[in-house]
Amino acid sequence: MSTSIPRPGEHIPGPPAVIDPDRIHGEVDALLARARESADASDTAQGISRQAQFLDQAHEVLVRALATVDKI
Repeated sequence: MSTSIPRPGEHIPGPPAVIDPDRIHGEVDALLARARESADASDTAQGISRQAQFLDQAHEVLVRALATVDKI
């Protein structure tokens, strides 16, 4: 009895996307810069929340890139 193990990214519909490492680096770098600016601008809970949002967005960019690579 052999069952196949789904590969990460197989759940993403459509053909595999083209991976552009420079674009991914640029997006993540920009989001990390905005997170640093948020941290520098305010020590309030709102500033920390905004920083967390930018970090979460950067994480999502990386997760999507990895899922796309796994789908190829």
